Amino acid sequence: MEATEKLDTQQFLLNQLEAVVNLLEKQRIEKSLVERGSTANHVLVESMLNKQHQARLQKQLRHLHPADIAYLLESLPLEPRKTVWDAIKSEHEGHVLLEVSDAVRHTLISGMAAEEIASVAGQLDTDELAELAADIPKRAMLKILRSLNSDERRHLNTLLSYPDQQVGAFMDFGMITIRDDINLKAICAYIRKLGKLPGQTDKLFVVDQHNRIKGTLPLQRLLTHSPSLPVSEVMVSDAIVFSATQDIAEVARAFERYGLISAPVVDAHGELQGRLCVDSILDFIRDKTDEDMLTQAGVSEEEDLFSSVWKSARNRWGWLLINIVTAFASTRIIGIFEDIILQLVALASLMPIVAAMGGNMGNQTSMLIIRSLALGQITPANIQRLIKKELTLAVINGSFIGLIMGGASLLLYQDGPLSAVMAAAMFSNLLVAVIVGLGIPLLRHKLGRDPAVGTSIILTSITDSMGFFIFLGLASIFLVDH
Repeated sequence: MEATEKLDTQQFLLNQLEAVVNLLEKQRIEKSLVERGSTANHVLVESMLNKQHQARLQKQLRHLHPADIAYLLESLPLEPRKTVWDAIKSEHEGHVLLEVSDAVRHTLISGMAAEEIASVAGQLDTDELAELAADIPKRAMLKILRSLNSDERRHLNTLLSYPDQQVGAFMDFGMITIRDDINLKAICAYIRKLGKLPGQTDKLFVVDQHNRIKGTLPLQRLLTHSPSLPVSEVMVSDAIVFSATQDIAEVARAFERYGLISAPVVDAHGELQGRLCVDSILDFIRDKTDEDMLTQAGVSEEEDLFSSVWKSARNRWGWLLINIVTAFASTRIIGIFEDIILQLVALASLMPIVAAMGGNMGNQTSMLIIRSLALGQITPANIQRLIKKELTLAVINGSFIGLIMGGASLLLYQDGPLSAVMAAAMFSNLLVAVIVGLGIPLLRHKLGRDPAVGTSIILTSITDSMGFFIFLGLASIFLVDH
């Protein structure tokens, strides 16, 4: 059932994208015909046609969720994207900006006037506004700040005072606080008077007279216990509470582990500052996953799929230049052993296998380490055991794969010494690959760097070079007179 729903959702988005592309193409043809015409009312006709085009696009987008509109914008080149963006009604623009990627958001905001940005941002809550703050020009931000009341301005300043990776930057203020000396009947009456609950509300926060958190009252308990009972008898006094300065990745794991929907956020004195909701956690996980996938390939998350060729080229040059250096290093290693390769041509066909297997083995190890670091599973207490386990596994796998490749070489070339060199080189390079796959992410983590950034590229370069060096070096020692 889940697979069917996923397929239907994806197909829906593809259908919407196709409809918008067809509509834009039709509009392009109509506009081209009008521009070629010689009518005296050319300007008037073109103005009326533009209004019709905008009305058609607005009708197509009218019932779409902001996240679906964001998907359409991210899937369109720059000019069609601007046309669709102009057709979005102003009351939806702010929420669409929240859904699009950072790169696309930058292209959209860069084409907006300060007054327009301030108008769009005025529709958002302070926590949503804080998410956009880094991309909003200074002039527009000043206009937005002047339009906020004192509480909103204080909330926004609070959110912006925390670094991007701390819980405080992700919290919101849409929560209901209560005291523990009132009964459940009074709370129900208060909620009915409010008329609605803030989104993602699954519990109320119990505080004392100093706004220090004392516990939580789940809505389930509120509805299933006697209305005459006081909050103190029904509340959860050992509720999960997070500090505003905690790392958001650590808290995300806690949300998953305990199945949380919302949780209170406190400062160093235990005073309630806000709440953290599961939708913010999901946004963080999605952004982190996308960022890791790009950084592993040496691509910046700031690159727009349809950004200019020049901008994309500059974005990718860094790791490509590193690849050039490592590729030259590999070729020089091969050049050193050029004579032995000429003597035994079989080496040329076998040495890429040694390098490729090393790269695969190293990537398996590094991906496991990066994932474990991200989940907080690697600690000073278990790191030695982990290294020992991975090295033991490397010896076992290296022996097994080495014997297989040695046997295959013997069948192909009927050469015992060559097959022995192949087996030894395979074993050695797989051991090197595991050491590098362990070392790079662990070292980067120890230095406070992202373990995922560039690991795959560096690892592949090292295993290629070492694979060639080990195989050809062994061949020069044991096969030179063969």
